[in-house]
Amino acid sequence: MTKEIRLNAFDMNCVGHLSAGLWAHPRDRAYTYKDLSYWIELAKLLERGKFDGIFLADVLGVYDVYGGNPNAALRQCAQVPVNDPVLVIPAMASVTEHLGFGVTCTLSFEPPYPFARRMSTLDHLTGGRAGWNIVTGYLDSAARGTGLDAQTAHDLRYDIADEYMEVVYKLWEGSWEDDAVVRDRENGVFAHPEKVHAVKHDGKYYRVNAIHLCEPSPQRTPVLYQAGASSRGRRFAARHAECIFLTGSKRIAASTVADIRRHAVLDGRDPAEILMFAGISVIVGRSEAEAQAKLDDYRRYINPEGALALLSGWTGIDFSKYALDDPLSYVKNDAVNSIVEALTRKANRKWTVRELVEYGGLGGPAPTIIGSPSQVADELESWIDETGVDGFNLAYIVTPESFSDFVDLVVPELQRRGIYKREYRPGTLREKLYGSGRSRLPANHPAARHRYPHDEPPC
Repeated sequence: MTKEIRLNAFDMNCVGHLSAGLWAHPRDRAYTYKDLSYWIELAKLLERGKFDGIFLADVLGVYDVYGGNPNAALRQCAQVPVNDPVLVIPAMASVTEHLGFGVTCTLSFEPPYPFARRMSTLDHLTGGRAGWNIVTGYLDSAARGTGLDAQTAHDLRYDIADEYMEVVYKLWEGSWEDDAVVRDRENGVFAHPEKVHAVKHDGKYYRVNAIHLCEPSPQRTPVLYQAGASSRGRRFAARHAECIFLTGSKRIAASTVADIRRHAVLDGRDPAEILMFAGISVIVGRSEAEAQAKLDDYRRYINPEGALALLSGWTGIDFSKYALDDPLSYVKNDAVNSIVEALTRKANRKWTVRELVEYGGLGGPAPTIIGSPSQVADELESWIDETGVDGFNLAYIVTPESFSDFVDLVVPELQRRGIYKREYRPGTLREKLYGSGRSRLPANHPAARHRYPHDEPPC
């Protein structure tokens, strides 16, 4: 029997997220991303559909690999302009009770001390429904925007990230003891100073000597998401992540799931507690013919320039130097290595640039499922059974149409089959994912060693 399917909606605080050119579709409302009403209505829709969460992507920098400049990205709004994803979350939390919020924040360009405060604040304001997608960045334009000459080398970014995580764990888990805050009005004591401890960290990449500025939030450490699928990224994810997002075919997803869970065992973690989400898009109609008609309609809006601007940014390969019928070859660089590998070394076919545009123009690098509600449900079950993933990160083609179609057509079919929840669990986001009493990270997670009382000094 297929296990209960988990679902996140995949969006970004911009006009053109993954489906290049679909911003021009007459039913697409992504251009209203600047209005809180868009995010509020989307949050209500997703909670009606019992989604576990909304996952907000982000990128710091602009896609300027294609042609060596940002012109194509700007013409086709390829993830630019892009607003801060964190700021819309409290508004969505205020109109929902259960929906979780995973937000992408790049650790490479912000010190851990102020970042830890922002995430604790978000966890407070959402009532313990905050999650953080840990990314190290992949665009040289982001590095240049923050005063560097170029992006740090791929594997070194993860070495730095490991230390970054140690620092934020110390701040979130070890600075304030559980009973530090007493709010004793009668005696005029809000918090016991002796129960609030300075974090002292003197490492290779970071130095901190300060208390965490926030009192403990409901989860302390937000739910940890990660999407690195390179060899180094998998090791990092297996050590830190609770939820991992994957892209690629079933074959690639199954291999990645097995490898990450093997690394988790080596790190002393329970591999079953690392939830795997496969990236997908869904085009569903009341019948197969209706779904196919939608696909044909959507395809008319795919913009090759926008698609190649995105693909060039993700892969670090300037596709303006390729003819449309040229095959794609593996190129090692400091961009998203896992996408390049998935399309070359790990692919069971040769991709031409033209085929990449046709494939990635709708929903980006993730597969697209097309059909009636029962056909879509069959394929989702197949993914669960054949790959070991726990659920899906659902990207839109047209927003909010793709999400409302899924909620209205696919969710009832999944519920009828008994493989999708009819009600939410109570509690924080971590409790909704793992069960009552699980607001905190488990004892076998590396964050736990920084809690009080310590077996060793915090520094």
